[in-house]
Amino acid sequence: MATQKRKNVKKATRPAKRSTASIQQISPCLWFDGNAEEAARFYVSVFPKAKITGITHYPDVGQETHGRAPGSVMTVDFTLNGLPFMGLNGGPLFKFNEAISLVVNCDSQAEIDHYWEKLGAGGDPQAQQCGWLKDKYGLSWQIVPTALQEMYKAGVSAKSERAMKAMLQMKKLDIAALQKAYDGAA
Repeated sequence: MATQKRKNVKKATRPAKRSTASIQQISPCLWFDGNAEEAARFYVSVFPKAKITGITHYPDVGQETHGRAPGSVMTVDFTLNGLPFMGLNGGPLFKFNEAISLVVNCDSQAEIDHYWEKLGAGGDPQAQQCGWLKDKYGLSWQIVPTALQEMYKAGVSAKSERAMKAMLQMKKLDIAALQKAYDGAA
């Protein structure tokens, strides 16, 4: 009987196993200065398969550390085309820079045009080069045609060099112009 009680106690005190089937092991956390929810709602409006999946708020405790008002948004979890992100209202200490960017692979010029227009709206026009842009929150994006990746796949060649030369002259990438350059018809 005592043995049975001990077994029950052990089972009751063990932490429950957590299923990781629905949790992405690695996902980006984007640091914002108070506008994480606004940014997440913007990004969700741009991508067709996107949604806000959760919002947490700062508690009363920890004011001396985080300096945020109790009840204000702490994190926003969202997905863009199946990839999970977290937006954190961490304050003004850190800013985005070009050392990291998010790549959007596009199958058509219509997709490139859509993402370029939506993500670039209100962003820094000086930060646009070779398919890169900076959005209104300072986050860098690369809007890239999958066709360009195919042009570079075979390695360095006269064709791929022509495509690279054409790409270096562009801000928003133009699939038809890149293909013409690749084919030697430009």
